[in-house]
Amino acid sequence: KVYDYTAKGNFVAIVSDGTAVLGLGNIGAEAAMPVMEGKAVLFKSFAGVDAFPICLGTNDIEEIIRTVKLLEPTFGGINLEDIAAPACFEIKTRLKKEMNIPVFHDDQHGTAIVTAAAAVNALKVAGKELSKIRLAVNGAGAAAMAVTKLLLSMGAKDVVMCDSSGPIYKGRTERMNPYKEQIAETTNPRGVRGSLADAVRGCDLFIGLSVGNVLTAEMVRSMAANPIIFAMANPVAEIDPALAKEAGALVVGTGRSDYPNQINNVLAFPGVFRGALDTRARGINEEMKIAAALGIAGLVSPEELSSDYIIPGPFDSRVAPAVAAAVAKAAMDSGVARIAADPEAIAAKTRKLASI
Repeated sequence: KVYDYTAKGNFVAIVSDGTAVLGLGNIGAEAAMPVMEGKAVLFKSFAGVDAFPICLGTNDIEEIIRTVKLLEPTFGGINLEDIAAPACFEIKTRLKKEMNIPVFHDDQHGTAIVTAAAAVNALKVAGKELSKIRLAVNGAGAAAMAVTKLLLSMGAKDVVMCDSSGPIYKGRTERMNPYKEQIAETTNPRGVRGSLADAVRGCDLFIGLSVGNVLTAEMVRSMAANPIIFAMANPVAEIDPALAKEAGALVVGTGRSDYPNQINNVLAFPGVFRGALDTRARGINEEMKIAAALGIAGLVSPEELSSDYIIPGPFDSRVAPAVAAAVAKAAMDSGVARIAADPEAIAAKTRKLASI
């Protein structure tokens, strides 16, 4: 009855230890507070979700897990934020297993959803199919791992992931961890070795979730015809968008608001939580993430779709309601919803609660 008599069903905890704040790195819990407060404002403004910043004065994995589990009676969902890899993988995996409310690591899964939405539409512009393309992902942190896994579950077959030591492949011993070993099992089917340049050659889509200025014009020219470049490092992208276009890129997406095709997590997390909370979902699964990605992609009509418009803008008021409805339907269809709800009613509620 706690959902009937209290506000639990609209409460989300934004939990951080301040170890991986975008563009700032390991700045600590107090310094992370303004970022989490900003996140809470976005939750409220876009989807009417009451979110609270909870910055923890520990980097100890066991302490973080125990603390978050103790919050379960109060909150309807947990949004993990700015926790460094690889600790974030274990925290997310354990909490997901041990809690009965949705646990979402936005840096992983928010990024993955919006990147997948952008990829779906960019491939339409290029006239290519996800299952038939070659794809290079630069970066092996939280976001890169989640993007790779989501695209694989959506049908990608040929993905090469690179870290600072080059392509990750089965049997590599240098700078590996259990998470890289796991991803090596399902990626790099051609056994590419060497450097980023080797991984990118002949690729249709490059996704950068790494550091600035690592992709050269020469590398873009070595890609397949009409390549797609998502250079999402902040504040300096993997390649300057103008340079990428000059080198032959058909579509360029970035993490920045001053270029077209901004791949911004705000398109995902408010609607994802609205849909999950309003069905009292026990978790957020792959089906819900894919539904969110397709919901975002579907808002760009065939007439509007172009190389400079593959994804709605961050302040498009249609996005959160569409995502909430898609996520709610997927939660019910995949059996993680505790209550039945009308997706259209959830979309209408989201529109009513939003203040953007």
